[in-house]
Amino acid sequence: MKELVIGGARSGKSRFAQSQAVKCKKKLHYLATAEAADDEMAERIRLHRAERGPQWTLIEEPRQLATALLNNHHQDNVIVIDCLTLWVTQCLLADCWESERAALMAALDQLNGDIIFVSNETGMGVVPLGELTRQFVDASGFLHQAIAAHCERVTLMVAGLPMPVKPVQSAQSS
Repeated sequence: MKELVIGGARSGKSRFAQSQAVKCKKKLHYLATAEAADDEMAERIRLHRAERGPQWTLIEEPRQLATALLNNHHQDNVIVIDCLTLWVTQCLLADCWESERAALMAALDQLNGDIIFVSNETGMGVVPLGELTRQFVDASGFLHQAIAAHCERVTLMVAGLPMPVKPVQSAQSS
């Protein structure tokens, strides 16, 4: 089962994704894409680690997401990837976005186990003024569409509440 958990900042995405992973009753792997570039980010990372606890195996990979997935994927585990938008940013800045995106899409076709993607919804606001920011919003939006197409389930988080997006339940006529 693959799932995309998407939502705004502080919407409860990570907590929900982790709870979904625990329900799988498999070995828990957390693939973190963040880098501690400053003290504030280092503190965020420390708090996330403490919240998860020791039952999680941590994999840190800021750019080569496909390689990390292929190297750590196994039917006996579930991998939570947190977060795709940080990964997009780091790939854009390192000028490796196109190749890393292609590698991830190719890897998804090979991976049949439990993977939960966490990402920030960035396309619900105004179009940004700066070129790099527009590239980021476009790249994130197209990536979300591609990942959602590979996922059996997509959940939008709003104010800590999960809103199922896929599969869309058809209305039954009375």
